[in-house]
Amino acid sequence: MKVLERSVYVGPSQYAHFPVIRLKLDLGPLEEWSSTRLGDSFVRALVEALPGLQEHGCSYGEPGGFIRRLTEDEGTWMGHVLEHAAIEIQNMAGEDVTFGKTRGAGEKGVYNVVYEYVDRKVGIEAGKLALALLHSLVPQELVLEPDDPEFDFEEARDDFIRYTQKNAFGPSTAALVKAAEERDIPWIRLNDYSLIQFGHGKHRQRIQATITSQTPHIGVEIASDKEETNQLLGRLGLPVPRQRLVYREEDAAVFAERIGFPVVVKPLNANHGRGVSIAVPDSEHVRIAFQQAREHSRGVIVETYVTGLDHRMLVVNGELVAVAKRVPGHVVGDGKSTIEELVDEVNSDPRRGIGHEKVLTKIEFDYQANRLLGILGYEKTTVPPKDEPVYLRSTGNLSTGGTAVDVTDLVHPDNRDMAERAAKAIGLDVAGVDFLTDDISRSFKEIGGGICEVNAAPGFRMHTNPSEGMPRDVAGKVMDMLFPEGSPARIPILSLTGTNGKTTTVRMLAHIYKMAGASVGLTTTDGVYIDGQMTVEGDMTGPTSARMVLQDPSVDVAVLETARGGLLRSGMGYRRCDVGACLNVAADHLGLKGIDTLEDLAEVKRIVIEIAKNTAVLNADDELCIRMADYTDAEHVCYVTMNPSHSLVREHIRAGGRAVGIEEGVNGHMITIYDGGSHIPLLWTHLIPATLGGKALHNVQNAMFAAAMAFSAGVKLEDIKQGLKTFDTTFFQAPGRLNFYDEHPFKVLLDYAHNANAVEVIVKLVGNLEVHGNRICVLAAPGDRRDKDVEDIARAAAGAFDHYILRRDDALRGRGHDEIPQLLAKILEENGVPENTIEIVAEEPRAVARGLERAESDDLLVIFADQLKRTWDQIVGHNANEESAPEESASTLPHDSGPPVDSNGESPILIRDERGVRFAREVED
Repeated sequence: MKVLERSVYVGPSQYAHFPVIRLKLDLGPLEEWSSTRLGDSFVRALVEALPGLQEHGCSYGEPGGFIRRLTEDEGTWMGHVLEHAAIEIQNMAGEDVTFGKTRGAGEKGVYNVVYEYVDRKVGIEAGKLALALLHSLVPQELVLEPDDPEFDFEEARDDFIRYTQKNAFGPSTAALVKAAEERDIPWIRLNDYSLIQFGHGKHRQRIQATITSQTPHIGVEIASDKEETNQLLGRLGLPVPRQRLVYREEDAAVFAERIGFPVVVKPLNANHGRGVSIAVPDSEHVRIAFQQAREHSRGVIVETYVTGLDHRMLVVNGELVAVAKRVPGHVVGDGKSTIEELVDEVNSDPRRGIGHEKVLTKIEFDYQANRLLGILGYEKTTVPPKDEPVYLRSTGNLSTGGTAVDVTDLVHPDNRDMAERAAKAIGLDVAGVDFLTDDISRSFKEIGGGICEVNAAPGFRMHTNPSEGMPRDVAGKVMDMLFPEGSPARIPILSLTGTNGKTTTVRMLAHIYKMAGASVGLTTTDGVYIDGQMTVEGDMTGPTSARMVLQDPSVDVAVLETARGGLLRSGMGYRRCDVGACLNVAADHLGLKGIDTLEDLAEVKRIVIEIAKNTAVLNADDELCIRMADYTDAEHVCYVTMNPSHSLVREHIRAGGRAVGIEEGVNGHMITIYDGGSHIPLLWTHLIPATLGGKALHNVQNAMFAAAMAFSAGVKLEDIKQGLKTFDTTFFQAPGRLNFYDEHPFKVLLDYAHNANAVEVIVKLVGNLEVHGNRICVLAAPGDRRDKDVEDIARAAAGAFDHYILRRDDALRGRGHDEIPQLLAKILEENGVPENTIEIVAEEPRAVARGLERAESDDLLVIFADQLKRTWDQIVGHNANEESAPEESASTLPHDSGPPVDSNGESPILIRDERGVRFAREVED
């Protein structure tokens, strides 16, 4: 088997509405080998390696269903097996994933294998390990690309679990994320560790481990200084042990003798019990413990040893929410087994794993374990008496093999008050108070006890997954602190897709919000804009740019252009939008990434509609858009139509549905909103500057969509009107979208139209404009489009202009130097355009310059541009002064002037092809 292609979807995609990985898998010879043909030995070996597969329900929907698929009838194929293996391998590492599906990719033996993941890196590695496992279980002559012959699955599995723990959320972060999801609070992972954003835009809150964006820095600093913490709490009358900070081994021994043995020796600023030695009996062991502590901190604390059981008291927002009694990692003698054998037995508990893989951690023999055994006079081979506890850890941290017992309901009120006071004294919103007492149900004032530490960023695992007792939703308490009941976590998200008109429409929509006083985060094919200022330039219509907006704390509302490319590559950057809209579905980018038909393209664009929560806005004049209504769970469907007699929309309105349409009146055409039986005239189309007095019908429709989306998101009608009335198509407001320049004796129209449908729209507009001179066109097509698409662009433009200048884009995208303009010229001639009205000037700057030079008074020059800023600057700068004017075009040079030289030192010369069409070609000397 061979992975031909891998796609990682970070959010909703055509495969699922949550993160999944897609492998395009070539089975090779294994296409002829089902699981039953491979035999029972294959199935037994697979289940032995991945026993959890026995719980997979598959299509049967019950445990054992997948095994039935493997063994019954004709069995199943390796793509399907790989899917389940990748899921189960993640499960073995503690990741909670269940979804997968495998479908044919259109070629024999090639499949799309899709499976769910939580962490991107872990998900990718799970797929690789699953493939290696299957390769090791099938006859090697059937393997396209053999793996390491020394492959050992058990070793690879353990390495994978460690890798998962390194990359996946720790138990505390995972608990917080789970609590957020239960409360419908969105989250974004901000790094490879535990920095998480909860909420969007201006409502965002962040956590790292269990430190929150509300945790005071000074509180963390104090808690990190154990000496300062001890003194501060002691001055408040809270119970703390006597201690001293030392930096020399001799000072540690001297102070220990002064306060009396046993003592505790611990680092000044470490965590997870690292370097802590408890009940140190004499000066010799103090010196050893000092060196152990110095491995973690320059300063070392020596303090009186307070007897009692170790309790972690968790305080959130000033309230004690959970208490766990922690028992250090230990074994209990049975009178027969060695300590090493007893440890192996304890570690065989299925609840114990590597690191934070499971609710408990395996006990290891290390310095501390050997030290404690040495104090007892024991070794690993010692057989302890029956029922004797042998402690291998001096602290009860779960991360070092300890266990936890929930005792929250047993806490004495005095002890509760003590813990809450300690947390407030240090200044922490989330604090772990370590308290030693023989009985947590009795007051410390009665039986004594002491606060050993107050921890910032306390772990939650002992509370969410205690070894005994009731689990506590401590992460939920943190979420309730960050987002009190009734407070918002989300900003409005308005997402727009379609083939043509997206950028203009989202700019209109953002302008409406801007005029209403909102700070808008906007993504477009031009870049990312925050409150009107471009922050990132480029085509920013995918999930990365969406998350840029959602992470910005100044953003009130997100208006997101969502294009086909990002949806196919990575899915969407958010789980849902409030308003999702599809403008249209037209031929563009077909033949790329498996999208060969308009129906394929519609299925991709439909994702935006599928995840809309409040309203799905659809073009009722586009059949492919209408069909999307069957796939949305949005509360409302809003149809937009330019057809006043649209029967479906009429029925929808009469049923109380929402729609935006056009009504004809004495004064022109009125954009009208219908909603719940209400009839709301909004604005005359000729009052919207972007429509050029109502002549630019495509911008009439764009304005209708902007109005429909804004209305559905709750924007006031007056703000919608004001926004549309003040939005024009200047290059500043909508670069490359119907930009007119009339400071020359002729007019110039710049537009980014790059498919046949968009070109046809501009052609219709040009036909409606009053032009006293000639109509001149600079025309091109992207190089990555199919020949048919390029030909359709030429057909759309044929006959609409008096002169054509044909070019290519800067990026050839696999095409020849002049292949695109030559193809355009061929189709124009076939459609009746006279040969003498066609020029080929391949490079865009020269083609634009040629058009500007050719245009005369009262002409209209239409430039379909690729590099918008460069072209606009060229238009504005044309003949600004004689010195800065562009060089005379090659096509108008006198024959005796000699070859001109461009800025790259290359000489363009005029060549006439076999059809006599003139074009400029760059050649080497």
